Amino acid sequence: MATSGRRRASEAEELELEPGGDSEEEMEDSSEDEQENEAEIQRLEEQLSISAFDYNCHVDLIKLLRQEGELVKLQCARQKMSELFPLTEELWLDWLKDEIRMAEEPHDREKVYELFEKAIKDYICPEIWLEYAQYSIGGIGLQGGIERARGIFDRALTAVGLHMTKGVAIWEAFREFENAILGTLQPLPGTILAPEEQEMMNVQLNRVHALFKRQLAVPLLDMESTFAEYEEWADEVPSETLVQSYKKALQQMEKRKPFEEALLVADPPKLAEYQAYIDFEMKEGDPARIQITFERALSENCLVPDLWARFTLYLDRQLKIKDLVLSVHERAVRNCPWIVGLWKRYLLALERHQVEHKILTDTFEKALNAGFIQATDYVELWQAFLDYLRRRVNFSQDSSKELEELRSAYSRGVDYLKQDIEQRFSESGDPSCTILQNWARVEARLCKNMQKARELWDRIMTKGNAKYANMWLEYFNLERAHGDPQHCRKALHRAVQCTTDYPEHVCDVLLSFERVEGSLDDWDLAVEKTETRINQVNEWRAKAAEKEALLTKQEEEKNVQRKKVRSEKKAAKKAQKQAMTGDKRKADEEEWGSQLDKPSKKARDGELEEAEGSLSTECGLFGRKSKVKTVETPAQQKQKAVIATRNKVLHDNSKDDLTVFVSNLAYSMPSPEEKMRELFESFGQIRDIRPVYSNRGHFRGYCYVEFKENVAAANALKLDRQELEGRPMFVSPCVDKTKNPEFKVFRYSTSLEKHKIFISGLPFSCTREDLEEICKEYGNLKEIRLVTNRSGKPKGLAYVEFENETQASQAVLKLDGTVVKDHTISVAISNPPQRKQTAKLEIGRTTAPLLPRQLHGARGKSRTQIALVPRALQRWPATDTTTENGTLRDQDGNSKGDSSLSAEAKKMTNADFAKMLKQ
Repeated sequence: MATSGRRRASEAEELELEPGGDSEEEMEDSSEDEQENEAEIQRLEEQLSISAFDYNCHVDLIKLLRQEGELVKLQCARQKMSELFPLTEELWLDWLKDEIRMAEEPHDREKVYELFEKAIKDYICPEIWLEYAQYSIGGIGLQGGIERARGIFDRALTAVGLHMTKGVAIWEAFREFENAILGTLQPLPGTILAPEEQEMMNVQLNRVHALFKRQLAVPLLDMESTFAEYEEWADEVPSETLVQSYKKALQQMEKRKPFEEALLVADPPKLAEYQAYIDFEMKEGDPARIQITFERALSENCLVPDLWARFTLYLDRQLKIKDLVLSVHERAVRNCPWIVGLWKRYLLALERHQVEHKILTDTFEKALNAGFIQATDYVELWQAFLDYLRRRVNFSQDSSKELEELRSAYSRGVDYLKQDIEQRFSESGDPSCTILQNWARVEARLCKNMQKARELWDRIMTKGNAKYANMWLEYFNLERAHGDPQHCRKALHRAVQCTTDYPEHVCDVLLSFERVEGSLDDWDLAVEKTETRINQVNEWRAKAAEKEALLTKQEEEKNVQRKKVRSEKKAAKKAQKQAMTGDKRKADEEEWGSQLDKPSKKARDGELEEAEGSLSTECGLFGRKSKVKTVETPAQQKQKAVIATRNKVLHDNSKDDLTVFVSNLAYSMPSPEEKMRELFESFGQIRDIRPVYSNRGHFRGYCYVEFKENVAAANALKLDRQELEGRPMFVSPCVDKTKNPEFKVFRYSTSLEKHKIFISGLPFSCTREDLEEICKEYGNLKEIRLVTNRSGKPKGLAYVEFENETQASQAVLKLDGTVVKDHTISVAISNPPQRKQTAKLEIGRTTAPLLPRQLHGARGKSRTQIALVPRALQRWPATDTTTENGTLRDQDGNSKGDSSLSAEAKKMTNADFAKMLKQ
């Protein structure tokens, strides 16, 4: 802080001395910025004291401290972060450059060398190696400096010299270094070298020659220029051996060039391109090139667990080099600590290469603090560690330190899962008690301690496992193999009493056991117990069936009662409607009777038709205009017949396997046939497309698409749920459900899918591209589905499917609670809740479609469509007004204009309407 204060004071003095400048204002702004930065630094430090594994918080703190020049705090912050996380190339280069600037004394240079050694262990980065080699050149004046620099260059070539694009820089820097040393050995003009000096010069020349030859034997980009440079430098014709190795490397480079070009044009993190490159190198079989390709892929995909798993598996099975294998395993768990599989492989590799027991134990303790996302992960980790401890024990001895450690670890593991894991995840993670079972097997089979094994099995049964037949049979098998008949019989008798899932099976095992081991009394007792138990189970099942039948009957009675109530309400509404229609018709007859005599039926029909024509411009009931009956021309009649024929889409059920049914299409689609042909013709030759229209010729939103081949129809189902004109299009097989009632159309999975995440709280404006941009950094995306309603409007929900469950788990950890367009989203593993059957029944009752309304009475549409309500009643709904010479007047005789009519019109009740008709 003192250094920072002196620096800021000097800056303030410089500002005051600057002529004509706004020094005071600049100082105030600078002071405000510094105060804000100090407050932010303090906040970040407090946050890290609470949550030390906040990666972004570490990065922000380092950036602010570097900006403020707080070198001591900056060094501590970087050190803490490097202990918890592997640092990126940028973070390491910034740290190294800062330390290089501060290194003044020789012992400071040694600290920088140590820092470089840490940096090259996190990732294999050519830039860091090049910086390391160039920094070593600055120390060649010290004792042993040249040899040290040469050794660092050699290590750099081994690590990244095969990098096809960036390895060239290391080779060229090494050759320049050796050429510079060669230049110091050149004799001055007119002088002759001593024999010792000549020998030193020849050795150096051979070094440069060897470097050129080594580089030209490695497939690198721009090899041609390196070969030309060598010809110019050597000033002689290259040897045949060198030319052959160069041509061979050139051919290898040409084979790898497509992969390098694909990496150049691809967007980060280029995982698919790297995987293809790795597959190619694995087929070629060069271990060095396989290793460098993996390292290049991991430098850009360090959070992809599958990539680390594949690399470690290759090293474990192929190279088996201790330092290399263990180094990669350690880096894998540092980059993806939440993956239990990587920790298990690390423990196995440590055991395989016979590292110290303390190192392996410390690694296991680190794994316990890694923060797995599932309770079962901790069970797997404990099991792997316990297996290692079991393999250390010599069971030929009655007691040993290793055996006591194993028993202590078993006890600790059981307590850890019971206390810590159940409290954290609200679930056991080991409901079947696999660790206790393995412990019991070890005690029984290896330690010959059946008493301890029985105690452990008592603990297993008290944890809710006594009702399962398989648990009792597992215990019985252990007793059968290592115990005695008495305890076997006792275990089976307890199993008969406690088992609820498969009691018949346990009873059969007991009887089979007594046939072989038991006496007559034992047999009689077993038969009595099994018969009693089976009778109890049958009674329970009968009661459960009666209860279920009663519930079903009650539900059916409720349905019948509901139907009865609905039918009564419908009949009452129908009777009320008929009564109102009779009153209206009576009133119409009274009004029309004063103007027209009652003619015969035929005459009345003719006159009504004429009246309909004359009244076509009048307003109907409640202000709606009645339809105008027009005489259709022959062309119109023909067009109507075509439409009526088109509406009746006939489907041949024998062609179901050739046909797909397309629904949920937009009603406003102008030409469905052309649109469907455009979408489906890529799957195969189309025989017919049959859109379905209404009676008026309007498209109803679905159609049949018939192909000429079965394969085309099957492939066309891939378009299901594809968005078309703003709404998802449903494409399903054409199946007659009356003949196949069990046929189920496509439904999204409602079970647990660990490789898929569910996102809620998204803004409605979020698109697939936005989600892809958010999620792609956590792994390979297989599918993104935005949940919409039938009209295609988003619901703010989405499902994102990854390539595997580890990528999905990483996405949940990183994305849950983040903000997307001012909306805080929730992210979880896809596991939709199961719907209860009763809820489905209720939904079915409440949303069942009503019967079609009969708009024209029970006998259909009447012959005439004339509105028979008097015109006065059609126009004026109120009873306190009268008309005189076409002018509306109230009871006092005052006229009312049309504008006041709508304002003063009152809503009439049924009683008002009946009173009006009786006047």
